[in-house]
Amino acid sequence: MKLIKLAETNEFKPGVMKRFFLVETSEFFKIINFNLDAGVTFPVHSHDLDGELSIQVLEGKGWFLGENDTRIPAGQGDILISEIREPHGVLADTRMRILVTIAPPI
Repeated sequence: MKLIKLAETNEFKPGVMKRFFLVETSEFFKIINFNLDAGVTFPVHSHDLDGELSIQVLEGKGWFLGENDTRIPAGQGDILISEIREPHGVLADTRMRILVTIAPPI
C-alpha cells in the first residue's frame, strides 16, 4: 500500500502548469497531479496507444477540451473519461488542480 497526500502537491506557479508524478512505477496505471494557474491551457493532445485515461477536477473550474474546439464545462468533482487516442486537454478559468489517471501507463 502507498499513501499519497495531495495536500503536499498544492503548489502553483504564476502563468504555468505544475506537474507532480504521484504513481509512475506501476505496470497497470499512472497518476499525475497537474496544477494550472488561472488562464493556463493544458494543450489538446493524444497518444497513438490503446488504453484509457481519466481527468478529475480536484478544485477550480474551467473546461475539458477535445478535437474540433470541443469544450465541456469542468468543475470540482467532475471526471472526464477518454480513450488515450482521443484528443484531450484542459483550460483553467481559475486556479485548477486536476488528477490524471492513465491505464495502462504511457
